Amino acid sequence: MFTLLTLFAFPLTTQTVFPADTTEAIALEQVVVTGTGTYRSADDTPVPVAVITADDIAAVGAATLTEALTKLSPSVSMFTNGMGTTMSLNGVNEDYIVVLENGRRLAGDDRYTRINIANVKRIEILNGAASALYGSDAIGGVINIITDDAQKPVSLSNYTHIASKGRFTENVNADFNLGDVSLFTSYQRQLADSWQNNGIDEDGNPTGRPTSVGFFQNNLTGRLEWRATDKLSLSVFGSYFDNETQRPQDATYFSKGKERDAYSYDLRHETTTVGGAVKYVFSPRASLEAELHADNFTSSYMYFRKSGDIEPGDEVERKNTRYLDGRVKGIFQLADWNKLSVGFEYIGDRLTSESDNIAEETMYTLAAFAQEELQIVKNLQAVVGLRYVYNENFGSHFTPNVALMYSIGGLNLRANFATAYRTPTLSQIHATDISKTSNRYTIGNPDLKPERSMYYSVNAEYSIGDLTLSATGFINSMRDMINYRYLTDEEAAQVERPQEIIDYDVRQRDNVDRAKTKGITVNAAWRIGCGFDVAAGYTFMDTEAEEWNVETKAYDVSEIDKSIRHMANVRASWTHSWGFYTLKVGVQGHLQGRRFSQSYGYAPKYQQWDLNTHHTFKQGNVTIEPSIGIENIFNKKDDRPWNNNFATLHPGRSAYVSVRVKY
Repeated sequence: MFTLLTLFAFPLTTQTVFPADTTEAIALEQVVVTGTGTYRSADDTPVPVAVITADDIAAVGAATLTEALTKLSPSVSMFTNGMGTTMSLNGVNEDYIVVLENGRRLAGDDRYTRINIANVKRIEILNGAASALYGSDAIGGVINIITDDAQKPVSLSNYTHIASKGRFTENVNADFNLGDVSLFTSYQRQLADSWQNNGIDEDGNPTGRPTSVGFFQNNLTGRLEWRATDKLSLSVFGSYFDNETQRPQDATYFSKGKERDAYSYDLRHETTTVGGAVKYVFSPRASLEAELHADNFTSSYMYFRKSGDIEPGDEVERKNTRYLDGRVKGIFQLADWNKLSVGFEYIGDRLTSESDNIAEETMYTLAAFAQEELQIVKNLQAVVGLRYVYNENFGSHFTPNVALMYSIGGLNLRANFATAYRTPTLSQIHATDISKTSNRYTIGNPDLKPERSMYYSVNAEYSIGDLTLSATGFINSMRDMINYRYLTDEEAAQVERPQEIIDYDVRQRDNVDRAKTKGITVNAAWRIGCGFDVAAGYTFMDTEAEEWNVETKAYDVSEIDKSIRHMANVRASWTHSWGFYTLKVGVQGHLQGRRFSQSYGYAPKYQQWDLNTHHTFKQGNVTIEPSIGIENIFNKKDDRPWNNNFATLHPGRSAYVSVRVKY
């Protein structure tokens, strides 16, 4: 499509700019794949992508993906409560963020919780809309986790991380490369105790409800690859993940002057993934790959106390989803100045939910996409893409994107326009719920429309010697956002429901809201010399949410829920080697302004500073990397009464120790 136009527009003698997709070419420098879906030098991609490396993660002592993102990206924030952790990227919550592992979309409510941080090579963060390449949900951005697969014949490693409050991580990797066959395996165990920062509720009564709920989880992954010929490779992969909260069963709280049991159940999440892929390389300029995988996610209530008709030991299914993704993608370098990516994708969704009264609902999506990477003139590059989507319930949609980059000397100037959409979920369409405590009946809405966004950004990046500076301004305008709308008395009268709830308020999901984020992100990194490095990042966001008020027939305007206006990260480190021993000492700070909540108002501003020491002993084939550090040096914690919009759940100043052994 785009190729036919460009064949007439530019001569075939234009200078070569795209390296062949070979391992040798990729290994020469840091590359990214998320912005364009093809391997590009990090400073030579028209779509700007932020990169967090494994060295960065080790230097700050991050034991989870959420810790790494919070400590190392000024665009990412986390909000945690008893139901789990919610991620926000530039003010847009995780429902609008695509999470990938090696380019494969992850599904389920635990999609970033189950990432094994000890097996991460780098994290690529693409801000803003990207549906042309990544489909539904890519309204706020894309986070792609690239795993570190060892290339030695045998590679064994073990990672242990211990911190206060029973926080513990144990990870074992075993990778084998035996001729044309490779096997990559890993197992990770994580757990933490519950803890309180304040044992008082908002009314001044004692409460046993913890600030942070304890949990344990297991994560087992494996991938088998076979290089059948120098052109054909095949792989199969699978994983199993489970996570269960450990709520204190004897915890109590006061309500209306009476002491009551705080909890009657724990939450359990379980995900199983299976899949396979095949890739055929016709030549250094042409390749074709196909992949099919399924994510099966189950969330259940595990009751340890009688609740109504439910007995201790009963398990009630909260949600069961199956996500099937099949795609075929070809990459063709038809000329020295052009690279074409084309593909087709099938996505199948299935949902059952006992708690939401969904016996079984299904939905499928078909998509075709094409993207051109062009060297227009010597210093000007472009990426142009288009995705066509047909959804079983919502019909046809198109999402285009255009990105330009002009380079001169050490200066890169970029401009990007992209559109995105989010298909309503099966739960939003079909789920019903009765809340007796609120006298409320919630119903689904089969007439929902996809949520949409338009994203604009400009970026300037300048490198001179060991100093790199960058600034990105962005606007993300979202419309037809789905929220709850209370029905009028006339509308509610048309809704069939049991007689015992005939007087309840009725609400349904509808396309009633709009939102906009505007902001700027500034980053700087300087390798000073003599082993000293400094880096800093700052994001300013101005967010606006417009929520429809059915009574006033107008929009109520506020900030986006859980958004933070100011966020910054600062790092400084010193590294020195003495023969087989290398020491890295670093100080890292995370600073954030007030976090807005539509339900609870503002959380106070917050900052956390950490001291980290990372030691590397390397002798022959064995590498030992112990780390010792202090989290939250200045003991900053939010110890307000329970049920606030907390700035942080961190328990305060604490030491940690970790060690990684690699053979």
